[in-house]
Amino acid sequence: MSRQRSAELVPAHLYGLRRGTTVVLTVISSLFALFILGPLIWLVINATKDQADVYDSFGFWFSGPFRLFQNVAALGQDVSGAGIFVQWLGNTLLYAGVGAVGATILSALAGYGFARFSFRGSNALFFGVMATLLVPITSLALPLFLVYAKVGLVNSIWGMILPSTVSVIGILLMRTFIESSVPKELIEAARIDGASEFGIFLRIAVPLTVPGLLTVLLITVVAVWNNYFLPLIIFSQNNLYPLTVGLASISASAETGTKADLVPILISGGLITVLPLIVLFLVLERYFRAGALQGSLTG
Repeated sequence: MSRQRSAELVPAHLYGLRRGTTVVLTVISSLFALFILGPLIWLVINATKDQADVYDSFGFWFSGPFRLFQNVAALGQDVSGAGIFVQWLGNTLLYAGVGAVGATILSALAGYGFARFSFRGSNALFFGVMATLLVPITSLALPLFLVYAKVGLVNSIWGMILPSTVSVIGILLMRTFIESSVPKELIEAARIDGASEFGIFLRIAVPLTVPGLLTVLLITVVAVWNNYFLPLIIFSQNNLYPLTVGLASISASAETGTKADLVPILISGGLITVLPLIVLFLVLERYFRAGALQGSLTG
């Protein structure tokens, strides 16, 4: 296996890179990796400490006693006075899972429509959808809350799920991916054979765009998982909080003198929060890489 892997690697000199340039780029990449991984390493190390060691010991090295399991177990209790971590984790899984699946389906349908149907005003409509990326979410806070209050979506899980099913980035990626991956000739041949448009989409477009679909799924899961502003606006009941808002409530409690011992528990919660995203990315990494590269091409 290692010989086969080595045979697939392209020597650096074939790219026109000198050995010195390769060394410099490797050093820069290593430093950048340490910069990115630094917070995660800090979380892993300090999640094993107690309150005193978090402040008194070196942040990037372990110290006794080892309290990782005790800190994690404390997350299952109502230690913050504001909610239960397990409930927040379940809420986040629900919001991210349902929202991401919905966003992937809608993005695929919209991307296919923009890529393979030409109608008057199609470009204007597409650019109008893309223009929503320029609108800051803070400017929509008050109108969004007023609309939610009017239709009864405040303190409702649908108030979190429905907006999560719309991904403008997903539409852009799927349109670009379909334009470069689904040949027009193949679609025309299917139409001549009498296939319906929805049948063409399911039997031809979807199988050819699996990497793009998984890329949109991963991007949306991360976006919903890390969403803080929307649930902060619409939820006032702590049993509906996702992890982002729930951990913020623990952080607020940890800043007070009476509950300052929640700091290592908060750190453990932060570690558990990022682990599912890391695992999901590692599982879908090859699809994400293929989808991102393919989606970066213009048809």
